[in-house]
Amino acid sequence: MIRTERLTRRYANHVAVDSLDLDVRRGEIYGFLGPNGAGKTTTIHMLLGLIEPSSGTLDVFGERITPGMFAYRQRIGVVAEEPPEASRASAWELVQFFAGIYGVARPAATMERLFRRLDLWDVRHGLARDFSRGMRQKLSLIRALIPEPQLLVLDEPVSGLDPHGIRQVRELIDEYRDAGGTVFISSHILSEIERTADRIGILHEGRLLVEDSMAGLRRRVSQRQRLLVELDLVDDAVVAAVRREPGIADVQHEGRQMRIAVESDDDVRPRISRCITAAGRLILSLQSDELSLEEAFVTFTSQNVRALSAAATAVAIDKER
Repeated sequence: MIRTERLTRRYANHVAVDSLDLDVRRGEIYGFLGPNGAGKTTTIHMLLGLIEPSSGTLDVFGERITPGMFAYRQRIGVVAEEPPEASRASAWELVQFFAGIYGVARPAATMERLFRRLDLWDVRHGLARDFSRGMRQKLSLIRALIPEPQLLVLDEPVSGLDPHGIRQVRELIDEYRDAGGTVFISSHILSEIERTADRIGILHEGRLLVEDSMAGLRRRVSQRQRLLVELDLVDDAVVAAVRREPGIADVQHEGRQMRIAVESDDDVRPRISRCITAAGRLILSLQSDELSLEEAFVTFTSQNVRALSAAATAVAIDKER
């Protein structure tokens, strides 16, 4: 759906996007992550033809995008990070206007469904410019979905929303993907990306550090299984017993919980359970302690900073020599 090769955008004294290779597949939700200033918005602007790349290639819908192309954008729905709205139109009139631009025949039924789903039905005749930020964000999503686009590009789509609104938007995005749509979503709310994305790309200082599924990111960061066990009581005897088990790399404990790092790929939970029971302790819960997206994000960006620092140090040493 989206493919870039060495896509680069340079400004006078700054490289905003540096040799970016993206591969967004049809029918998936792709989470695009990065700290502020990483180049995410610049990438989206190049994708939409709002700015031209300095070099590299960009393909959308299997078609090479060149400066001045416009028709492909009619197949893309967009939700911007800061949804602007200064018109005197009502929310309903505004969406009707965009439906007309895209040639949507008889949009009223779809509009009603979306307005109701996002709790905007009762205020549909209110001025859009008077809406709160979260309400305008929902309205932007309705506008984006009305033409039934093949690709949905979302820049911070849940910014300004309360938890109920976030869940509503998440459900609509999932339904859109399940119906065959593709979603390219940039967000700083990592828990939402972790919950919804099929694959994730992490951008840092204009470069793509990694592109993988959540499971793939976990494998890259840590080859070890992690278990979280809650007991009736954690004492030195049970900790020592678990540490003696084959394949146990580390055991940390706090209060009634033990965090166990396992080097083996086998399911060791039955063996750990027997070991704890034999030590005279009662297991209250035992579950996989999976690496979060936030932990993966911090790990990859930190690793990159260390690598850049090491490279800069090496250059400095060479200059001194």
